Amino acid sequence: MTTKMFGERVPRVEDARLVTGNGRFLDDLGHDALEAAFVRSPHAHARILDIDVSGALDVEGLVAIFTYEDLDGRTGERLPLLIPHPTLTHGRTQYALAHDEVNHVGEAIVMVVATNRYVAEDVADRIRVDYEHLPAVVGVEAARAAEHLVHDDVPGNVAALMVQQTGDAEAAIDAAPHRLELDLAIERSASMPLEGKGVLARWDEDDQSLLVHTSTQTSTSVRQAIAAKLGLPVDRVEVVTPDVGGGFGVKIVHPWPEEVLVPWAARRLGRPVKWTEDRREHFTSSAHERGQLHHVRVGYDDDGRLRGLSVEFWHDHGAYIPYGLIVPIITSTQLLGPYRTGPYRVEFRSLYTNTVIVTPYRGAGRPQGCFVMERVMDAIAADLGLDRTVVRERNFILPTEMPYDQGLVFQDGRPLIYDSGDFPASLARLKELVDWDGFPAYRERARAEGRRVGIGIACYVEGTGVGPYEGGHIRVETDGSVVVSTGLTSQGQGHQTMLAQIVADELGVPFGSITVTTGDTRRFKYAVGTFASRTAVMSGSAVAVTARGVRAKALAIAAQALEANPEDLEIVDGVVRVRGAGAGGLSQIDLGTVAVLSNPLRYAFDEASARATQFAAPADPSRPPVGPGESPGLEGTDYYSPPRSTFANGMHAVVVETDPETAETRILRYCVVHDCGTLINPMIVEGQIHGGVAQGVGGALYERMEYAPDGQLLNASFMDFLMPYASEVPDIEIDHLVTPSPLNPLGVKGAGEAGVIPGSAAIAAAIEDAEGITITRMPISPSELHALRQAREDA
Repeated sequence: MTTKMFGERVPRVEDARLVTGNGRFLDDLGHDALEAAFVRSPHAHARILDIDVSGALDVEGLVAIFTYEDLDGRTGERLPLLIPHPTLTHGRTQYALAHDEVNHVGEAIVMVVATNRYVAEDVADRIRVDYEHLPAVVGVEAARAAEHLVHDDVPGNVAALMVQQTGDAEAAIDAAPHRLELDLAIERSASMPLEGKGVLARWDEDDQSLLVHTSTQTSTSVRQAIAAKLGLPVDRVEVVTPDVGGGFGVKIVHPWPEEVLVPWAARRLGRPVKWTEDRREHFTSSAHERGQLHHVRVGYDDDGRLRGLSVEFWHDHGAYIPYGLIVPIITSTQLLGPYRTGPYRVEFRSLYTNTVIVTPYRGAGRPQGCFVMERVMDAIAADLGLDRTVVRERNFILPTEMPYDQGLVFQDGRPLIYDSGDFPASLARLKELVDWDGFPAYRERARAEGRRVGIGIACYVEGTGVGPYEGGHIRVETDGSVVVSTGLTSQGQGHQTMLAQIVADELGVPFGSITVTTGDTRRFKYAVGTFASRTAVMSGSAVAVTARGVRAKALAIAAQALEANPEDLEIVDGVVRVRGAGAGGLSQIDLGTVAVLSNPLRYAFDEASARATQFAAPADPSRPPVGPGESPGLEGTDYYSPPRSTFANGMHAVVVETDPETAETRILRYCVVHDCGTLINPMIVEGQIHGGVAQGVGGALYERMEYAPDGQLLNASFMDFLMPYASEVPDIEIDHLVTPSPLNPLGVKGAGEAGVIPGSAAIAAAIEDAEGITITRMPISPSELHALRQAREDA
């Protein structure tokens, strides 16, 4: 019997190659290529007066220097605004090379191409740029004050003002027995993949074609963007994504300036060109996220049940807004979590600042929304003297109310309708897992030892698997092996393993016979990308339905060969056989042979193909070898396109200890109950949760972008930007609740971002519980906690 693979803890097939140094990342390629470096702005806001390259022209090894004036055709236009929205009335994007003005430190001004990176950097150092300094707008408060403008033609620094509401929230709040107002903040942070961005391009003059390798989360869209910018037919551009050392959202943006400039230079110079981002470039010229201020009004009754909720917030999207309003839209809708809030109104402004642009970073606006909603729940509990879990439970949407329509429009333009979930069951499991009811006794024992401990909880719902579609191609080779291709890229999540598990079960073939290729437009040209916890839902479903089609084709061909009814056949371990006949005998045929028979041949190339030639076997002379509606080859392509997103959910509980002297916070326990529907590979899901929790801990206690008032990023290196080491990441206790999604053939919901979402909310609650001090902004450092203690003593 074939071993069932779906749902099993199958070890990742990628790991042996990657951990033994045999991965092929962008910088492992193109050793024959010229290399590029960039002159980047040292100022946050300035007008470019002059660029003097005369002192750099004699450097040996210099090949070319390019400024904005050299860019021709559409390369001289602004980069695209990827996701337009009707409320995004003042969308501004950057040029590939700065034109007249720079709007953040790190913006590219000059591109240097040389025989190697060292020469290119030396040349860049000799280029002089004269600037007229302009006032910098740094931080949400400065952007709101609008004493200075980032873009002269954008009043108030406001790119967009968006409102969504259900009912009259303000009236409902005013009529409620109890009301609270809160001001809550999350600071800027950024993803820090081990591998930064990178691009390698080769132009084939004879073929008039371009081959681009790039470390991206969306090879198919980069292909389209490069073709558009360079004025090439899409057919003349291919994009390949090699191994990627982490993405976390920053690599979903496209095209980055370098993804236009490097191919453009390769075509212009007729030689391969490569650029690999260094760490400082990643800090100052890639993307950040998280920075938001929120003002909340909430009304509730004596039992803590919400009567109405109104949220206004301000989102800092940096100097440009190429990715549109996705992050604040997610905050505004996912803030609701697992709760019935009553009438709800949310209003946000997306603001320009002279800082690095914002794009989705793992969680993408959800950590901010979760922090706001869970702080509200804790505030209500404190005000009424109720247990924090009781307040949450009283406001939960119930399983009997699924599917639950929140009455809003989600980030994919579709209705915000929860498809499945059992929030009371999740809470019950979490309380048991962390021993919520036993914590008061634990606290008393700790207090007797002179220790301060606290417990926090946070709940979330995560829209996953957004559309519009993904596809898959599956081909069975004549040796019985199976090749799976999908357009999604992989950044280390274990896609090759997970997708192979699905195909193994759907097609009835050994897991080891399957090879999965991702992110190569030469193999699969239509896809959207890897982001928003969508691969398992989208590509998983796509390869499942594709495999079912290939299976049906295999059974039809085998039925002719075996002179059997297709409905009487099954595929087990790569062999088609009559049900109940068992292994062996004449009533079976292996899939490799079926693949041979699927392709009628005139010529024989080997023993296998000889079996499909015109004189090899009896055939019905009245029937064409390839009938109407048929195609040669045992292969197929299919797509999955859902009506709307799936919604995963979960709850975290954390126990912390705060040092009475140093104010350091130490995490003692971290518990997770997670519901991502049907689990394809629990080990991979738990790995995703572990990684997410680690980033959540970083966002709560360590990671922030420290900007000076003049727009200089003060901690733009790993010497200064704090991240949690393994020593700061606790053991993570996980329990799975499974409520399958009815929206896809596998019943799965996404899992990639869940671990990071409630981190700040849960840890803030635990610190507040330990200290008895209200926490309203995250992350929180020991110095900041010490300052809060001092403020309490001074009050």
